Amino acid sequence: MIAAVQLAKREFSLYRRGQQLISYTIFGVPSPPMPSVLELVAAQKMPRLSASDHVAQTLKKAIVDGLLPAGELLRQDEIAAHFHVSKIPVREALKHLEAKGLVTFLRNRGAVVASLSTAEIDEYMEIRAMLEARAARLSAPLISDQVIEQARHHLDEFGRAGDAGRWGELNWLFHSTLYAAAGRPILLAEIRSLYNKVERYVRALLSVTTEMPKTQHEHAEILGAFVRRDPDAAAELTRAHVLDAGASLVTYLNDHRSRGGNT
Repeated sequence: MIAAVQLAKREFSLYRRGQQLISYTIFGVPSPPMPSVLELVAAQKMPRLSASDHVAQTLKKAIVDGLLPAGELLRQDEIAAHFHVSKIPVREALKHLEAKGLVTFLRNRGAVVASLSTAEIDEYMEIRAMLEARAARLSAPLISDQVIEQARHHLDEFGRAGDAGRWGELNWLFHSTLYAAAGRPILLAEIRSLYNKVERYVRALLSVTTEMPKTQHEHAEILGAFVRRDPDAAAELTRAHVLDAGASLVTYLNDHRSRGGNT
């Protein structure tokens, strides 16, 4: 028989810089000490990966989700301690994130969360528009009905998702599903690399503006072009969609940063 021990149910929230990060409900006493952001991301369940991949994926998620803001110092010894690894896989993880444009190394400071200028974001979006239009043109005549239905499912999920944390993932799934029939894995990898660099900014844009209805409408038009197997329309609608998103993003960031926002 279980001993008659009364377990107390308590709730507490973690705060960092005045913003609530995550809420926990704890059974039992006493409460553990309040963990840091690094402790939170290190404790997340991930698929079995190498040490460096585990660190890289969890830090990437924290950066994209906005838990680690632009300019945040990433101390290798602190990260190693929280992930219970040596500095070697931490260094490898940070170099991997640097290649993705999420981390930069500064002289006499070390690794920090990267911040992109609006000019850089504008150029990335211009390149994305060219590459994604090419992928759409190649894929549209070859796409199957089954794949179209998969893309439609992602589009519906994107519209229903109330969590900003899922928008970036579902947006990518919608577009990449449409492009897969092109049979150009290198092209798709380049598009994904560019997407990674701007994903956190796009997510912020969608979460605080009226961009979502417009984005959904443009997505529906793109899907319609694929349904018709119209390569010209698929390419042009995709190009215009990405360029329009880039223009909205630059406007949003200029306004946000002029008011002291940290992105």
